[in-house]
Amino acid sequence: MTIIYELNPPKVIQDTVLSHKELQESVEKFKVKAAKVSKVCNGIHVTDSVLGIPRISPITAGFFVKNSNNKIKISASVRVRDRNHTSITQTVCDAILLNLNGVLIIKGDPPPTGPKDSRLVPSEVVKQFNEQGFNKKIDLYLSISGNPNFDKIHKKIEAQPKGFVTQVISSVDQVTSIVDKLRPQGFRIIPCVLLASELNQKSAKMLNLDWSGYSKDMTGFVKQVHKIAGDVLLSSPNDFKGALTLLKDLK
Repeated sequence: MTIIYELNPPKVIQDTVLSHKELQESVEKFKVKAAKVSKVCNGIHVTDSVLGIPRISPITAGFFVKNSNNKIKISASVRVRDRNHTSITQTVCDAILLNLNGVLIIKGDPPPTGPKDSRLVPSEVVKQFNEQGFNKKIDLYLSISGNPNFDKIHKKIEAQPKGFVTQVISSVDQVTSIVDKLRPQGFRIIPCVLLASELNQKSAKMLNLDWSGYSKDMTGFVKQVHKIAGDVLLSSPNDFKGALTLLKDLK
């Protein structure tokens, strides 16, 4: 079973810019989490400044994990909203040099301060990277909705990423629909599942997610999703202990 766990890197700013000592402490906590979870999953996906809040680079964070466990697959999100093409190219080159396995090119949430949009489009970035040959050195992914309108994602399909990572899904039918449509075209499909737990309720509310269809049997639901797609990305932003327990059950 290919289970990927999503980890958020440490924040750089909490009210004020963190000191070097505070950052080091946060990094050590991140490494401990990564070490624990890497024993019970096949891969780790590192996010890029969720909600636009500055965090340590996902490429740097991914390297920390890879450096301590070179057998686990590491992927990272890369935001385009607040980067130019040169900056994104540098970031992807860093990921290649540090032996990460894949990058998910996303728009990203608007930052609390500063410029709100570089106007770069993820599908166009992936298309250009493919034309330049980056896809021969690292897997490039795009995100899609859990309920995509297939008539409106033709640009993402034409960009020819390695595959698609879904936004959070809530039913097996969603996964089946996406897999039936896109896997025959050669794309890898990685459905994202949010751990249903009290600590993650705030996240579910922000995402307008109704997890009533699977909350009573998380293990069974993840196994069903994996059987259909072959991959699962488990997200649990506020309940690491609960996620660790689930991953142990799945192993």
